[in-house]
Amino acid sequence: MEFSLAQQTLIQAPLDRKLFVTGPAGTGKTTAGTARLHWLITHGAPAHNILILTPQRTLALPYDEARHAPQLRPGGLVTLATVGALARRMVDLFWPLAAEEAGFAQPQARPIFLTLETAQYFMARVVAPLVEEGYFQSIAISRNRLYSQIIDNLNKAAVVGFPITEIAPRLKSAWVGEKTQLRIYDEAQECALRFRRYCLEHNLLDFSLQMEVFLKYLWPEPLCRTYLLEQYPHLIVDNLEEDTPVAHELLRDWLPHAASALLIYDEGGGHRSFLGADPESAAALAPLCDEPLRFTDSFVASAPILALAEALGAAIASPPRPAEAESPAVPATVERHAAVRSALHYELHRFHPEMLDWTADTIAGLVHHEGLPPAEIAVLAPFLPDALRFALAQRLEQRNVPVRSHRPSRALREESAAQALLTLAALGHPAWGLCPPHYDVAYALAATIEALDLVRAQLLTAILYRVKDGCPRLEPFAGLQTEVQQRITYLLGGRYEALRLWLERYREAPAAELDHFLSRLFGELLSQPGYRFHEDYDAARVAANLIESAQKFRWIAGALPAEKSPAQEYVELVREGVLAAQYLRDWEPEQTEAVLLAPAFTFLMANRPVEVQFWLNVGSTGWWERLYQPLTHPHVLSRHWPMGRLWLDSDEVAAREETLQRLTQGLLQRCRRAVYLGLSELGEDGYEQQGALLMAIQRVLRKLA
Repeated sequence: MEFSLAQQTLIQAPLDRKLFVTGPAGTGKTTAGTARLHWLITHGAPAHNILILTPQRTLALPYDEARHAPQLRPGGLVTLATVGALARRMVDLFWPLAAEEAGFAQPQARPIFLTLETAQYFMARVVAPLVEEGYFQSIAISRNRLYSQIIDNLNKAAVVGFPITEIAPRLKSAWVGEKTQLRIYDEAQECALRFRRYCLEHNLLDFSLQMEVFLKYLWPEPLCRTYLLEQYPHLIVDNLEEDTPVAHELLRDWLPHAASALLIYDEGGGHRSFLGADPESAAALAPLCDEPLRFTDSFVASAPILALAEALGAAIASPPRPAEAESPAVPATVERHAAVRSALHYELHRFHPEMLDWTADTIAGLVHHEGLPPAEIAVLAPFLPDALRFALAQRLEQRNVPVRSHRPSRALREESAAQALLTLAALGHPAWGLCPPHYDVAYALAATIEALDLVRAQLLTAILYRVKDGCPRLEPFAGLQTEVQQRITYLLGGRYEALRLWLERYREAPAAELDHFLSRLFGELLSQPGYRFHEDYDAARVAANLIESAQKFRWIAGALPAEKSPAQEYVELVREGVLAAQYLRDWEPEQTEAVLLAPAFTFLMANRPVEVQFWLNVGSTGWWERLYQPLTHPHVLSRHWPMGRLWLDSDEVAAREETLQRLTQGLLQRCRRAVYLGLSELGEDGYEQQGALLMAIQRVLRKLA
C-alpha cells in the first residue's frame, strides 16, 4: 500500500515519540495507525506490550485485522480494549485490594460482572416494587426504557466523574418546566441509589461500578498502576474524541510514563455525546504529546462531496452563515456550484411510498446498469423502524438487489428469528408454564419452516396446537383430515412433523440449559434444508446473538437465588423488551454483496465509507431531535454544564444544530461519489415534513438556483 507523506511521517516516527494526530474522517488516520502498529512490532516493540484503546470495541476492528496479519513476526498478541474493558480486567485481577474498601458486603467472594441485559434484569428486581407503589406515575414510558435510563444516569456519573448522589440535583437545577418533573428526578435518584446498594450487597458490578472501583480504588493503588504502566508502555488510542472525560484523565496520568504513544482525533467527531463523549477534554491531551500532526487530504470524499459538505454546513448554521473561504479543490464559485449539483441528486414526491419506489428504482439502476457493487450503497434514515425496513427491503428484492440491515440497538424480542426460537423454547419446556398464544405459535412455524406461509401456519396451529392442564403441545400432522393435509401439502406437513418430533424427543429427556437447547435446535434442525434458517444469514446472526445472550444471563443470574429458573427468567425478560447488548459479530464486515439499510448514527460508528448514500425521510425531525428521555439528560449530565444553570430552549436549539452539523458532515466524509435525497411532502405518518435538515437543503438548492 502506498502512503502519503503525512502518513509516512506518522508511521516511521522514532520508537520513543508521542504523536497527536488530527484531521477529518477519511484522511487516512486509522490506516496510518494500523501501519504504525506493524512498524512498532517490526522495529522492536513486543506485541504484548502494545495496548490499543478505542471508545467502543467495534472501532477496533481495523486493528484486530492488522494484529493478525501473516507478515507480522510470531510472538505475543497486541491487546485491544476499551477503558471499560480495561477496568473490568483490573477489577477482576486486583479484586482483593479494592473489594472491602469499596463497600462490598462479601469481599472474600468473587465479583459478578453484569452485561447491559443482566443489569436491566437486576434493576427490574429493585425498581419494579417501587413502580407498583406509585413511582413514575406521571410519565408514560415502558419498563425497559425506564430501567435503561436509570442505568444511563449511573453510567453518566461514572464516565463524567461525579458522585451518583448528584444525579437528581444536577437534573433538577437545570429544569425549567412543570414542578411535577422534579419528583420524577428524585424517584430516579432513589432507584439508582437502591440499585447501587443491591449491587454492593451481592457483589454485582455493572459498568458504572466497575469504572468507579477501578478509577477510585485501583488506579491510585501503586501495585495496579505499576502493573499497567509496565505491561503496556506503548499506546495507540483511536477515535479519542468519542471517549469520555474519565478515559482522558486516565490517559493524562498514563502518557508521561509511556515509551511511545499515538493519539488519533477526528475533527468534527463527538457523535457519542449521548454516551458521554467529550471532544474538548480529548483535545486537551495534545500538549502532553511530543509532536502534533494534521491530516488534511481526504482519501474518501471527492471534491464535489467536499463542496456539498461545505455548502450544507453553512446552511445548517443558525442564522445561515456565508460560505467559507474558497476550497483549494474547487476554487471558483461557479465551479463549486456545479460540483455540488453533481454530488446531490433528488426527486420530490408527494407520498412516502412513491419516494420508496424511486429509491428502489434508482438503486436498481445503479447496480444493474452502472455496475455499482451493492455493498457500495448505504440507505440511511434517522430511525429504521420495521415498517420502513420491510417496505424498502421488499422493493429491492423484487428488483433483484440484495439487501441487509444493521440495527444493533434493537431489542431481541423485535427480531422475528428470536421470537420464533423463544416460542419453540416455551413449547419444549412445559414446566415453565408459559403457554404461547396461538398467533405466536403460527408465526414461529411460518418463520422456521421454509415455504410455509402465515395462512397455512395459522390453519395448522388452530387445529394441532393444544393446551391441556397448562401444558402446551403440538399434535401429529396425521390427525388432520385429508382435505386439510392436501391444503397444507404433504411436503410442508413432513417438515412440521420433523419439528414436532424433535420437540417431543427433547421433552422426554432431562431439560438442558436454554442456550444449549437453542444451539441444538438451530444446529440439528432449523439450519438444515427445508427450514428458513438454512440460507438466511441474518436469522443465523440473530440466533447466535440470542444463544450468547442466554448463556451470559445463565452465568450471571444463576449465581443468585431466584423463584424461577434462569431460563424462564430470561425468556420473560426478553418478552418484556430488554435492550440488546452489543454483539461484535453485528459490526464485522459482511462478505456478501448487499445494500446496507441502517440508522444514520449506526452507519457513522461503523466507520466504513461507501460510494453512494441515500438519505431517506429528509424532512423528518428525527435528524436532529433527541429521543424522549424523561429520567435523564445527556447535556446536563456532562462536565461542561455547570450545576444551577437552566437548560433553556435556546440551549436545546444550539445542541440540535450542533448534532445535525456533526451528523451530516460525518456522513459526507464517508461518502465517495454522490448523495441521493429521499424527499416526500408527506411522511410515513401522513403529515407534512418540515424538519431542519430539509430546510437546510432547501437553502442550498436556492443558492444553487
